Amino acid sequence: MDPTPCHAVRSIARASFPHVMDAPRRPQPNRATALAGLLVAAGLVGLALSDLGALFTPLAAILAAFALVAELGAARYSASLAVSAAFVADMLAIGFLGPAPAFVIPALVYVAVWVVERYRWRALLINVAGAATPALAVAYVFQAIDPPRSGPEFVALLVLATAATMALNAAIVPPLMAILDGRSIAQSMRAVTGLLPAVAINCGLVAVIAEIYAEAGIAALAFVALNGIAFTYMLRLLVVSRERTREYANLSWGVLSGLVKTLDERDHRAARHCAAVARFSRDLADQLGMSRREQELAHTAGLLHDIGKFALSDRVMERGGKLLDSDWRGIRRHPDIGAELLREIGVYGPVADIVRAHHERIDGRGYPRGVRGPEIPPIARVVAVAEVYDTLTAPDTYRTPMTSFEALNELRRVAGKQLDAGYVEALAELLAGRGVDYRHADEADFDRELDMERRLNEAVAP
Repeated sequence: MDPTPCHAVRSIARASFPHVMDAPRRPQPNRATALAGLLVAAGLVGLALSDLGALFTPLAAILAAFALVAELGAARYSASLAVSAAFVADMLAIGFLGPAPAFVIPALVYVAVWVVERYRWRALLINVAGAATPALAVAYVFQAIDPPRSGPEFVALLVLATAATMALNAAIVPPLMAILDGRSIAQSMRAVTGLLPAVAINCGLVAVIAEIYAEAGIAALAFVALNGIAFTYMLRLLVVSRERTREYANLSWGVLSGLVKTLDERDHRAARHCAAVARFSRDLADQLGMSRREQELAHTAGLLHDIGKFALSDRVMERGGKLLDSDWRGIRRHPDIGAELLREIGVYGPVADIVRAHHERIDGRGYPRGVRGPEIPPIARVVAVAEVYDTLTAPDTYRTPMTSFEALNELRRVAGKQLDAGYVEALAELLAGRGVDYRHADEADFDRELDMERRLNEAVAP
């Protein structure tokens, strides 16, 4: 409802920015506390001189309750950005009630949040100094102008008051938090500029809700407040859901990464091979004109295509020894094992289907299902070409590595029988303009191709 600099800066104060500084600085908590204390003291003096009777009105009660519930249920998109409707309540207090409610409502809200969250008391003092005192000052100016409480002039002045309150908040909280934590004031102020679009959003919300109250009265305002609280609560549920999705994705990818690295301990080529197949698969999918999503599917399937080998015996993994019939059965089953493992862990469904089919052949003589031609998923055919090419050219395989030219000749020899002929030619075109380092993926790195942070962010992206 209200992604405001006021509340964004407030949540930064609770969690603090990462320590990005122009130069090393020493925290100065006493100085920051003294400056914030002076601002709060000035606000208390202003409160004492104001009309305290405005605190005991139905409108003040509704706005205070609205602000408290909205703030305690604020949706937190990150450590530095909260979304709530409390700021709108404070701006309505400036427009319709005067200085006393304008100071008390944000101060009450921050104290209530502090009681629940128990963040640093010095940060609480800075929050109150940066929210309540500026609101009080703006309310005094608004009271002195004393515009009629409806019409375009009133709405325009209230929008200006909203912008001024946000500006004062941004001028107070980031510098004081920078002093408190020993960070660069300039860096802290630059971080606030990213929240400038919120100014327009809040000004619009305040203008609309103020006009509704001026025209329809307190019942309409209460209805809007309830809708605002409901919207804030739904946003909170959405954010919690995204965080849980991220945690689940972190667990899933962590488990899979651990399995591949364990597999690499048993077969020293596994991690490098998976990384190389992932890169070739993504680039081949791009060469074929597949969509960005299909390219990502090819890359992910390439990373995980051999995950089922985790279940194979040490005799198979060591190579060079004589394999039993049971070993061959295990080898033919490893795509199925990998697909089922991916489904159990919860990786996106199509990846499991691709992994299951990456050893199928165009002529139907592949495994584990013996499907042929168009029945094989296109991306599985991409991964198959990439895997065979890397196996032929890599220095860490069980055979003498081929040159890229020799490998392409071998791929062409089995094209139309084992591999998709069109995809083989697309790989030849892809490799034509590349150097030796690319064509022989000796330095392929599993962690770099995995890029865990990007995958976690994509897992929770809208």
